[in-house]
Amino acid sequence: MKAMILAAGLGSRLRPLTGQVPKPMLLVGGKPLLQWHIEKLADAGISEIVVNTSWLASQIEDYFGDGRQFGVNILWSPEEAPLETGGGIFNALPLLGKDPFLIISADIWSDLPFISMSKNSLAPTKLAHLIMTRNPKHNIDGDFSLRDNVVAYERPRYTYTGISLLSPKIFDGIDPSSKEFPLRNILRPAILANRVSGEVFSGEWCDVGTIERYDHLNRKFSETNNANK
Repeated sequence: MKAMILAAGLGSRLRPLTGQVPKPMLLVGGKPLLQWHIEKLADAGISEIVVNTSWLASQIEDYFGDGRQFGVNILWSPEEAPLETGGGIFNALPLLGKDPFLIISADIWSDLPFISMSKNSLAPTKLAHLIMTRNPKHNIDGDFSLRDNVVAYERPRYTYTGISLLSPKIFDGIDPSSKEFPLRNILRPAILANRVSGEVFSGEWCDVGTIERYDHLNRKFSETNNANK
C-alpha cells in the first residue's frame, strides 16, 4: 500500500508561526509534525509515500530528501499554488497507482497505529473508508454520521480525522483539467451512493490548525515527558 501526506497548505491560521516555517515543519514533541507521520508509516511497513508541497516547499523537501534516512521512499508532488485536498490528491494520482492508498493530513497528530490501516482494505463496493473521532470543541456538530459502518449525513455526526483509505476510482469522471477543489466535493456523491465506509477512532487526535491547539498539543507532550521522568 502507498500513502499520501497532504502537506501543501498555507497554514494561515497558524501565522505568525508559519510566516517563515511551513506548517508540516512546526515542531511537536521536539520534531517536525510531518516526521511523526513518516516514522509511523515506516513502522507500519508502508514505505512508498507521496507528499505534496507548495508553501515554503524547499524547507520540507530539503529536510526529508528521498526519505531514505527514515526508511521510506518519498516522491514529491509539487504545487505552484495549493490545490486544496481533493485537487492535491487528483494531481498526484499518477504517483499513487491503481490500488487504494492511505491519505493523511499533515496538520493533524494522532496515536492511531497505521499498521491497522495497512492491513485494511476497501470492500468491493466502496470507494473510500474514513477514520472519524469524537467531536472536538472546534467542530462540535461533526462532519459525517455512521450507521452499520456506512458513512452518511444523518445525526449524530462524528469528525473526520483527515485519515482515510481512498480508491483512485473515486476520481473517475473528474475533468482532467480540474485543479483546485476540496476532498469533500469528491466524497459527497460517493457518500450519497452508500459507497463510503467508516469507523470511529477512540484514541488521541488533534487538528493542529490554530496556535492555541498547537500550544495545547506541545503542552501535553511536555506533561507526558515530565511524568515519565
